[in-house]
Amino acid sequence: MIDPKLISLLEVCETGNFTRAAEHLSLTQPAVSQHIRALEQDLGVRIFDRANNTLRPTHEGEIIVKYAKRMMALYHNLQAELASEKRQIASLTVGITHTAESNAIAEALARYVQRNENVTIKVVTGSAEKLCNMLRNYELDLAVLDGKKPDPAFCYLMLDTDSLALIVSPAHRLAGKKSVTVDELLQEKLILRLPKSSTRQLFTSALECRGMSLRQFNVVLEMDNIATIKDLVRRDFGVSVLARSACMDEMSKHKLAALPIENLPMEMETNLVYLPDFEHPELLSDIVRCYNETRNSFSDAGS
Repeated sequence: MIDPKLISLLEVCETGNFTRAAEHLSLTQPAVSQHIRALEQDLGVRIFDRANNTLRPTHEGEIIVKYAKRMMALYHNLQAELASEKRQIASLTVGITHTAESNAIAEALARYVQRNENVTIKVVTGSAEKLCNMLRNYELDLAVLDGKKPDPAFCYLMLDTDSLALIVSPAHRLAGKKSVTVDELLQEKLILRLPKSSTRQLFTSALECRGMSLRQFNVVLEMDNIATIKDLVRRDFGVSVLARSACMDEMSKHKLAALPIENLPMEMETNLVYLPDFEHPELLSDIVRCYNETRNSFSDAGS
């Protein structure tokens, strides 16, 4: 059972207000205040500061909140696993980056669930940084990430190798070429991912290795939704630089074309990421197998 004081702490942190937290918890405001005071006494630190009628966690408070969230996630995982044992159903929460969401992994997970009716999977999407934090706090069982993060707390299983390419509509003047040059790319209107995305960072890094800057290019739109970017490119509003894996379905149906950019290598890995205490290694192998089948089905459709 989670300590009610921690529940009050997280609610106060979420609402930024003792009164609203009390309302959400169906408690009195003095009861919530007493919970916070008791925590401060137990831990010997001040948890919140007041400034300009705003309630903010102190540095020590942020540490306490981080661990309280982790404890809540572990408790919820315990409840879910016990419930799964009773029903003989395994429940997994998988985090997927926006790039991975658009490639074969979503269909691979669907294939896996179709073949294993005793398994349910919840998919959460977000940035690599967000998913790593959720995985570290046991809010996720697995994550699918582009590349590897320098964190020894994680284990990695390579799912695929990938590369960035210029994505154009089949009607675009460059679509029939085998590759494009950077000079040709300079003449195009670019629709790109947001600066913090791994796709954008890899593209920017590759340009910098050639002594170039993204500022030299005509970037007309920036957004995080890959499906929207692909739709705009398909309708010839511009071109984009995306992971080939994110466009496999459209490429197999000849709705988009992918062209390598000469002298601009942009390779990366797609990995299944998990914590060392993950207890279902056979599941990882099954997901990799489903992924390979899905990827091959896209390749066959496009040939």
